[in-house]
Amino acid sequence: MTFEKLRTNTRNQWIIIHLRYLVGFAFFPSGLTKLLGNRFTVLSIDTPIGYFFEAMYQTGFYWNFLGLSQIVAGILLMTQRFALLGALLFLAILTNIWIITISLSFTGTWVITSLMMMAVIVLLIWDHHKLMPLLSYNQPMTVKSYPDPGRIWINAGIIYTVCLLGLSWPGPVDEGLERWTVRGLAVIVLLTFILTQYKTYKSRRLLLKNQS
Repeated sequence: MTFEKLRTNTRNQWIIIHLRYLVGFAFFPSGLTKLLGNRFTVLSIDTPIGYFFEAMYQTGFYWNFLGLSQIVAGILLMTQRFALLGALLFLAILTNIWIITISLSFTGTWVITSLMMMAVIVLLIWDHHKLMPLLSYNQPMTVKSYPDPGRIWINAGIIYTVCLLGLSWPGPVDEGLERWTVRGLAVIVLLTFILTQYKTYKSRRLLLKNQS
């Protein structure tokens, strides 16, 4: 009963929706860097961290595959509709990254990856009822249905995906058209955020008015 109250609370739904956006975006910069075949760090190979990343970079296609997997996981989370699949893929990738940052003693990075692990676990707990049939063996069970994110959040996820991928594109931004493109994408992200919050606020006020 407690989980049902948490799951149907509109404020909690809002938090989960935006947590998916945030976690999904976290993989875009590093994923694009790998997918385009660029080095992830400029550290010397004389250091354990630099040597490790240089070895992974030299694998070629595997380096690109890692980047593609990160981007796919991020996009799935952004869609909201396929967020559970994205969270599972994200967990598989992030677990490896998390262990690497701890074992190689990344300065401060392990804190960030640990927070990301906590966020992904929260997302999986949120949708754990959808995983229960997979964990049960030869037992009939009914999966509880909860409200899914509305169309506005799905559309916003598409806009965020396109704009944030553009903003995450590696490399310097030159003067002229490129810089204005970056500014335009940033404005679209901001306007999308403001518009979704405004519509959510209006819908909530209307709902409260009808209930009173």
